[in-house]
Amino acid sequence: MSSQYPPRQHPVDQALTRESLHGTHSEPTYSGITSYLRRRYSKSLQGVDVAVIGAPFDLATTNRAGARLGPRAIRAASASLAWCQPYAWPGDPLEQLAVIDYGDLDFDPGRPDQIPERLYAQYRPLVDAGVVPLTLGGDHFVSFPVLRALSEKHGPLSLIHFDAHSDTWDDEDSRIDHGTMFFHAARLGYVDPARSIQLGMRTHNAETHGFELINAIELHDIGAEMAIQRIRRRVGESMCYVSFDVDFLDPAFAPGTGTPVVGGFSTHQALQLIRGLAGLKVIGADVVEVAPAYDHAEITALAAASVAQECLALIAAGPQHG
Repeated sequence: MSSQYPPRQHPVDQALTRESLHGTHSEPTYSGITSYLRRRYSKSLQGVDVAVIGAPFDLATTNRAGARLGPRAIRAASASLAWCQPYAWPGDPLEQLAVIDYGDLDFDPGRPDQIPERLYAQYRPLVDAGVVPLTLGGDHFVSFPVLRALSEKHGPLSLIHFDAHSDTWDDEDSRIDHGTMFFHAARLGYVDPARSIQLGMRTHNAETHGFELINAIELHDIGAEMAIQRIRRRVGESMCYVSFDVDFLDPAFAPGTGTPVVGGFSTHQALQLIRGLAGLKVIGADVVEVAPAYDHAEITALAAASVAQECLALIAAGPQHG
C-alpha cells in the first residue's frame, strides 16, 4: 500500500544532502544536522563565495568562560531562520552567494601560545581563494588572526566594530587577550584606525588610538540613522571588516555572554545598524562572545544567528556581489 504523503523534495540533513550551494529550502527546525542556516558542510572552496567558520576558542576571556560553545549554539539557533530569506532585504543572500559551513577551526588548547598562528594558518587558504570568511565565535580574540590574513592580501582594513568594550587597551606584544587585539591589529597595520569606527562602548578607555568612537550614551542620543551616516563617512570606499560582539546588546537581549554590560542596545537597533551598511565593501565579518551556559531560552544564540544572517545579506549587497 503506497503512502498518501509524497516524498519531501528537500529532506532533512541538508548539511550533507543538498546538491547546490545556493538556495533556501525548508527543513524541520527541530531535527537534522545543525549547520549554519542548513548550509552544506564542506572543506572544498571551489565555487564558494562565503565560508561560515566556527572558532570555538575562549582562552583569552577575562571574565566568564564558555564562548567555546558559541559556534555550536549559534548553528542550532540558526535552524529557525533557515527556511526563508531575511525579510528586510530585497533578495535572498543564499541565492546570490554560494555559502558553505566550513566547520570549526582546529587548535590544541594545551598549547595556547601556538593558537594565534594556528588559527591564522587556517584562514589563509580561504583568503587566498577569495572566499569571504564569516566567523562564529568564540571569544573576541578570534578577530585577530582573520584580520591578519585579510590585511596581508588587501592591505590595512577599515574596522566597523560593535561592542560594549573598545578592545584597544594597551598591551604587551604577543599577549592573547580578548580586550586588546584591536590595539595590536592597529599597531601591526592590520586595520587603519583613521578609516575605522567603534560603536556602543560603555566601559572606560582613555585612549582611542585613532579610532572614531560612538559610545553608548552618544549612540542612544543620535540614533541609528545618524550613526549609519557617520559609519559610511568614516569607511568611505575602503574594504572593511564588521566585528560584532554580542555584548553590544543589552544583557536583557543577550544574557549569554562572558562580559555583559548594562545600558546596551536592542536586537532591533543592532539589525537596523547592520542593514544601514548595505553597499559597503565588506570582505569579512564575525559574531562573537556567545556563551550558552549563561543564556536563557537561547535568546543570545538566536540574536547572534540573526546578526550573522544580516551580515550575509550585507556581503551579498556589496559592490563585489550586488
